[in-house]
Amino acid sequence: MKLLLRILLTAVAIVILDAILPGVTVASYTTAIIVAIVLGLLNFIVKPILIILTLPVTILTLGLFLLIINAIIILLTDSLVDGFVVGNIWWALLFSLLLSFLQSIFYKLLNDDKKL
Repeated sequence: MKLLLRILLTAVAIVILDAILPGVTVASYTTAIIVAIVLGLLNFIVKPILIILTLPVTILTLGLFLLIINAIIILLTDSLVDGFVVGNIWWALLFSLLLSFLQSIFYKLLNDDKKL
């Protein structure tokens, strides 16, 4: 149940970012849910591999290259999901940063609700 709620909250964040960012387009709410699922899978499977392969660059840049890896994951999602379009790597980078920010807010609100 918790996983389903996290996917739905991520989909809500994606829809919000679609409304805010002109370089990001999501066709429908269903597409936003699919994007949330694909992002979760790519973060679980592909991201650790990319981190290991780019470890020297990540260390050299003091971890800032992880932002580029996040943008690459967003662009991979763009290529895998029809109806989800990200303009370029800069929009993907901004989308990634704002998505992480919104997710942290939503998950904190979710955890605070359960404490009551």
